[in-house]
Amino acid sequence: MILLISLFCIQANAQTFGLKAGLNLSNMLEKDDDDTYSNDYKMNPGFHIGGIVDIPINDVLSFESGLLLSTKGFRYEDEDMGFNVKIKANLYYLDIPLTLKASHELSEGVKMFGAFGPYVGFGLSGNVKGTVEFQGNKETEEEDVKWGSDENDSLRRLDMGLTFGGGVEINGIMLGISYDLGLANISTFQENGTTTKNRVLKFSIGCRL
Repeated sequence: MILLISLFCIQANAQTFGLKAGLNLSNMLEKDDDDTYSNDYKMNPGFHIGGIVDIPINDVLSFESGLLLSTKGFRYEDEDMGFNVKIKANLYYLDIPLTLKASHELSEGVKMFGAFGPYVGFGLSGNVKGTVEFQGNKETEEEDVKWGSDENDSLRRLDMGLTFGGGVEINGIMLGISYDLGLANISTFQENGTTTKNRVLKFSIGCRL
Protein backbone atom coordinates (compact mmCIF):
# COMPACT_ATOMS: atom_id res chain seq x y z
CA MET A 1 0.00 0.00 0.00
CA ILE A 2 2.95 2.35 0.70
CA LEU A 3 4.30 1.61 -2.79
CA LEU A 4 0.87 2.23 -4.33
CA ILE A 5 0.44 5.58 -2.55
CA SER A 6 3.99 6.68 -3.44
CA LEU A 7 3.55 5.89 -7.12
CA PHE A 8 0.15 7.56 -7.10
CA CYS A 9 1.62 10.78 -5.74
CA ILE A 10 4.63 10.78 -8.08
CA GLN A 11 2.62 10.08 -11.24
CA ALA A 12 -0.64 11.81 -10.30
CA ASN A 13 -0.83 13.62 -13.63
CA ALA A 14 0.08 10.61 -15.78
CA GLN A 15 -2.16 7.90 -14.37
CA THR A 16 -5.01 6.47 -16.41
CA PHE A 17 -8.19 4.76 -15.27
CA GLY A 18 -10.10 2.03 -17.01
CA LEU A 19 -12.77 -0.64 -16.85
CA LYS A 20 -12.22 -4.38 -17.15
CA ALA A 21 -14.59 -7.34 -17.45
CA GLY A 22 -14.53 -10.88 -18.76
CA LEU A 23 -14.86 -14.62 -18.33
CA ASN A 24 -13.57 -16.60 -15.36
CA LEU A 25 -12.85 -20.33 -15.45
CA SER A 26 -12.25 -21.20 -11.82
CA ASN A 27 -11.17 -24.34 -10.01
CA MET A 28 -9.80 -25.28 -6.59
CA LEU A 29 -6.98 -27.41 -5.25
CA GLU A 30 -8.19 -29.59 -2.37
CA LYS A 31 -5.89 -32.13 -0.77
CA ASP A 32 -4.42 -33.48 2.45
CA ASP A 33 -1.53 -35.75 3.35
CA ASP A 34 -3.48 -38.81 2.16
CA ASP A 35 -4.87 -37.77 -1.23
CA THR A 36 -5.69 -35.00 -3.70
CA TYR A 37 -9.48 -34.76 -3.91
CA SER A 38 -9.74 -32.11 -6.62
CA ASN A 39 -8.32 -34.20 -9.47
CA ASP A 40 -11.84 -34.75 -10.81
CA TYR A 41 -13.02 -31.15 -10.33
CA LYS A 42 -14.08 -29.22 -13.42
CA MET A 43 -13.71 -25.53 -14.21
CA ASN A 44 -16.63 -23.40 -13.10
CA PRO A 45 -17.51 -20.57 -15.54
CA GLY A 46 -18.08 -17.13 -14.04
CA PHE A 47 -17.07 -13.52 -14.49
CA HIS A 48 -14.99 -10.60 -13.28
CA ILE A 49 -15.74 -6.89 -13.53
CA GLY A 50 -14.34 -3.72 -12.04
CA GLY A 51 -12.13 -0.67 -12.35
CA ILE A 52 -8.36 -0.46 -12.83
CA VAL A 53 -5.71 2.24 -12.51
CA ASP A 54 -2.43 2.29 -14.45
CA ILE A 55 0.43 4.40 -13.04
CA PRO A 56 3.45 4.79 -15.38
CA ILE A 57 6.95 4.31 -13.95
CA ASN A 58 8.84 4.86 -17.21
CA ASP A 59 8.24 4.34 -20.95
CA VAL A 60 8.11 0.55 -20.55
CA LEU A 61 6.99 -0.23 -17.00
CA SER A 62 3.86 0.74 -15.11
CA PHE A 63 2.10 -0.25 -11.90
CA GLU A 64 -1.46 -1.55 -12.28
CA SER A 65 -4.04 -2.09 -9.57
CA GLY A 66 -7.80 -1.95 -9.17
CA LEU A 67 -10.91 -3.42 -7.57
CA LEU A 68 -12.47 -6.45 -9.25
CA LEU A 69 -15.58 -8.40 -8.34
CA SER A 70 -14.53 -11.93 -9.26
CA THR A 71 -16.15 -15.36 -9.09
CA LYS A 72 -14.27 -18.47 -7.95
CA GLY A 73 -15.17 -22.05 -7.07
CA PHE A 74 -15.46 -25.39 -8.89
CA ARG A 75 -17.82 -27.97 -10.43
CA TYR A 76 -17.92 -31.72 -9.80
CA GLU A 77 -19.91 -34.40 -11.61
CA ASP A 78 -19.97 -38.16 -11.11
CA GLU A 79 -22.19 -41.04 -12.16
CA ASP A 80 -22.05 -44.41 -10.44
CA MET A 81 -24.57 -47.26 -10.10
CA GLY A 82 -27.33 -45.12 -11.58
CA PHE A 83 -26.69 -42.16 -9.26
CA ASN A 84 -25.85 -38.85 -10.97
CA VAL A 85 -24.14 -36.46 -8.54
CA LYS A 86 -23.46 -32.79 -9.32
CA ILE A 87 -21.82 -30.27 -6.97
CA LYS A 88 -21.18 -26.62 -7.75
CA ALA A 89 -19.42 -24.07 -5.54
CA ASN A 90 -19.90 -20.40 -6.42
CA LEU A 91 -17.71 -17.96 -4.48
CA TYR A 92 -17.72 -14.18 -4.87
CA TYR A 93 -14.57 -12.22 -4.06
CA LEU A 94 -13.37 -8.63 -4.15
CA ASP A 95 -9.86 -8.88 -5.60
CA ILE A 96 -7.12 -6.24 -5.52
CA PRO A 97 -4.30 -6.99 -8.00
CA LEU A 98 -0.92 -5.28 -7.46
CA THR A 99 0.99 -5.97 -10.65
CA LEU A 100 4.05 -4.68 -12.47
CA LYS A 101 3.20 -4.26 -16.15
CA ALA A 102 5.67 -4.16 -19.05
CA SER A 103 4.55 -2.86 -22.45
CA HIS A 104 6.15 -2.86 -25.90
CA GLU A 105 4.81 -0.79 -28.80
CA LEU A 106 4.36 -2.89 -31.93
CA SER A 107 3.03 -0.09 -34.13
CA GLU A 108 1.18 3.17 -33.71
CA GLY A 109 -1.70 2.56 -31.31
CA VAL A 110 -0.85 -1.11 -30.81
CA LYS A 111 0.99 -2.44 -27.72
CA MET A 112 1.83 -5.85 -26.37
CA PHE A 113 1.98 -6.19 -22.59
CA GLY A 114 2.75 -8.65 -19.82
CA ALA A 115 1.96 -8.36 -16.11
CA PHE A 116 3.03 -10.13 -12.93
CA GLY A 117 2.49 -9.55 -9.22
CA PRO A 118 0.52 -10.44 -6.10
CA TYR A 119 -3.18 -10.12 -5.48
CA VAL A 120 -5.30 -9.96 -2.34
CA GLY A 121 -8.89 -11.22 -2.27
CA PHE A 122 -11.69 -10.88 0.27
CA GLY A 123 -14.56 -13.36 0.29
CA LEU A 124 -17.93 -11.60 0.07
CA SER A 125 -20.49 -14.37 -0.33
CA GLY A 126 -20.95 -17.81 -1.80
CA ASN A 127 -22.94 -21.01 -1.86
CA VAL A 128 -22.51 -24.70 -2.55
CA LYS A 129 -25.27 -26.51 -4.42
CA GLY A 130 -25.51 -30.29 -4.66
CA THR A 131 -27.89 -32.40 -6.75
CA VAL A 132 -28.41 -36.18 -6.69
CA GLU A 133 -30.53 -37.81 -9.40
CA PHE A 134 -31.57 -41.48 -9.44
CA GLN A 135 -34.12 -43.11 -11.73
CA GLY A 136 -35.78 -39.79 -12.55
CA ASN A 137 -35.93 -38.63 -8.93
CA LYS A 138 -33.91 -35.54 -8.12
CA GLU A 139 -32.95 -34.08 -4.75
CA THR A 140 -31.16 -30.73 -4.41
CA GLU A 141 -29.56 -29.08 -1.40
CA GLU A 142 -28.00 -25.61 -1.22
CA GLU A 143 -25.93 -24.12 1.59
CA ASP A 144 -24.48 -20.63 1.97
CA VAL A 145 -20.76 -20.31 2.60
CA LYS A 146 -19.96 -19.22 6.14
CA TRP A 147 -16.74 -17.20 6.20
CA GLY A 148 -14.46 -17.32 9.24
CA SER A 149 -11.50 -19.05 10.85
CA ASP A 150 -13.32 -21.49 13.13
CA GLU A 151 -13.59 -25.16 12.16
CA ASN A 152 -17.38 -24.76 12.05
CA ASP A 153 -16.98 -22.14 9.30
CA SER A 154 -16.81 -23.04 5.62
CA LEU A 155 -13.80 -21.06 4.36
CA ARG A 156 -11.36 -18.39 5.47
CA ARG A 157 -12.26 -15.01 4.03
CA LEU A 158 -8.76 -13.78 3.09
CA ASP A 159 -7.22 -15.06 -0.14
CA MET A 160 -3.77 -14.19 -1.48
CA GLY A 161 -1.70 -15.34 -4.42
CA LEU A 162 0.09 -14.44 -7.62
CA THR A 163 -1.42 -13.24 -10.87
CA PHE A 164 0.36 -13.25 -14.22
CA GLY A 165 -0.69 -12.81 -17.81
CA GLY A 166 -0.44 -10.77 -20.96
CA GLY A 167 -2.27 -9.40 -23.94
CA VAL A 168 -2.53 -6.65 -26.49
CA GLU A 169 -3.82 -3.07 -26.38
CA ILE A 170 -5.26 -1.48 -29.52
CA ASN A 171 -6.12 2.22 -29.32
CA GLY A 172 -7.01 2.00 -25.63
CA ILE A 173 -8.89 -1.32 -25.90
CA MET A 174 -7.17 -4.12 -23.97
CA LEU A 175 -7.56 -7.83 -24.66
CA GLY A 176 -5.84 -10.13 -22.18
CA ILE A 177 -5.52 -13.52 -20.57
CA SER A 178 -4.30 -14.10 -17.01
CA TYR A 179 -4.06 -16.76 -14.33
CA ASP A 180 -4.55 -16.32 -10.59
CA LEU A 181 -2.57 -18.85 -8.54
CA GLY A 182 -3.93 -18.90 -5.01
CA LEU A 183 -1.22 -19.41 -2.38
CA ALA A 184 -3.29 -18.92 0.78
CA ASN A 185 -4.82 -21.99 2.39
CA ILE A 186 -8.46 -20.95 2.82
CA SER A 187 -9.54 -24.18 4.51
CA THR A 188 -10.70 -23.73 8.11
CA PHE A 189 -9.74 -27.33 8.91
CA GLN A 190 -5.99 -27.73 8.46
CA GLU A 191 -5.15 -30.95 10.30
CA ASN A 192 -3.48 -33.77 8.34
CA GLY A 193 -2.24 -31.20 5.81
CA THR A 194 -5.73 -30.25 4.63
CA THR A 195 -5.37 -27.57 1.95
CA THR A 196 -7.82 -25.58 -0.16
CA LYS A 197 -6.54 -23.03 -2.69
CA ASN A 198 -8.16 -21.03 -5.49
CA ARG A 199 -7.21 -21.27 -9.17
CA VAL A 200 -8.71 -18.90 -11.78
CA LEU A 201 -8.10 -18.53 -15.53
CA LYS A 202 -9.34 -15.16 -16.84
CA PHE A 203 -10.14 -13.81 -20.30
CA SER A 204 -10.53 -10.03 -20.18
CA ILE A 205 -11.54 -7.06 -22.24
CA GLY A 206 -10.92 -3.56 -20.96
CA CYS A 207 -10.81 0.06 -22.03
CA ARG A 208 -9.10 3.21 -20.84
CA LEU A 209 -11.36 6.07 -19.80
